[in-house]
Amino acid sequence: MMKSFRLSFFVTIVCLAFAGYWGARNGMGVPSALLLVFILGVLEVSLSFDNAVVNASVLKEMDEKWQKIFLTVGILIAVFGMRLFFPVAIVSIATGLGILDVAVMALERPTEYSRHLGDSHAGISAFGGIFLLLVFLAFLFDESKKLHWLGKIEEKFSQLGKMDSIGVMLALLVLFAAYLWMPIDAATKLTVLISGIGGVILFIAVSSIDSLFESEEDGDAAVRAARRNGAAGFLYLEILDASFSFDGVLGAFAITRDVVVIMLGLAIGAMFVRSLTVYLVRKGTLDEYVFLEHGAHYAIGSLAVIMLAGIVMHIPEIVTGLIGVAFIALALVSSVRYKRGNAA
Repeated sequence: MMKSFRLSFFVTIVCLAFAGYWGARNGMGVPSALLLVFILGVLEVSLSFDNAVVNASVLKEMDEKWQKIFLTVGILIAVFGMRLFFPVAIVSIATGLGILDVAVMALERPTEYSRHLGDSHAGISAFGGIFLLLVFLAFLFDESKKLHWLGKIEEKFSQLGKMDSIGVMLALLVLFAAYLWMPIDAATKLTVLISGIGGVILFIAVSSIDSLFESEEDGDAAVRAARRNGAAGFLYLEILDASFSFDGVLGAFAITRDVVVIMLGLAIGAMFVRSLTVYLVRKGTLDEYVFLEHGAHYAIGSLAVIMLAGIVMHIPEIVTGLIGVAFIALALVSSVRYKRGNAA
């Protein structure tokens, strides 16, 4: 176990050391900076634990080369791309300012920066919420699924998967319902609609990449080979991680306005989520605890609903984290019972 998390502990030590230096330099104080970074790291792990399980279900189909790329290049994208550059890019687009100007704003005027990021909350939540909802619905309506956590109920949903694009249809219905009935102004409604449609388009695009490798002669075999090769799966995992990171980045500003502290804390959390993903793959945990993937997807479905509801109301981050942990815990208990029943 320690081997899988060795790099995460190293990154944690480096981040905490820099946090101490930053706290002493800007007057925050070393203890305060260290505590905030630790809290943010724990928050990120609690919000993304279900992400690690779903990542593992995809990663186990990849070859070792792509697993290493996911843990190296992927972590750089996750930490510096999605948790640092992406929020800056959002504020840049919203304000019309240059990337460097927004970066300076984040460091020197963090309150103004967080206000601009908060103004983009509706679009971010709609995009990420619809994308995650489609991830959940794709699992729920998967007709090839043989094991059903909720028994006959889940089996019926799987049978509905015979209908083409039923998940996309339901997601669009949810999006249009949000557009029509959410108590928000017209401009925000339009933002929600456009962002949600963007989430649908991106999910369809990523889910269809495998088809590029399919031929009439090879059929599904070529698709499976493409997945094992890892390029399509790697892209899917990065976009999935991006959808999860939206909630963590916005929630972090409820704890502190210091962008450097936020990046360090989320970097620690993201690194542990990556290591946890690899650990689950190498130990075959998903094969041993058969309902763990089910619980993770139901947690993702809950997070999608929370993100969409968060457009009009504030839902504490601890609630989001606890719901995810609850689904994972229930799935673990069900898996143990299933394993004992089979042994008997």
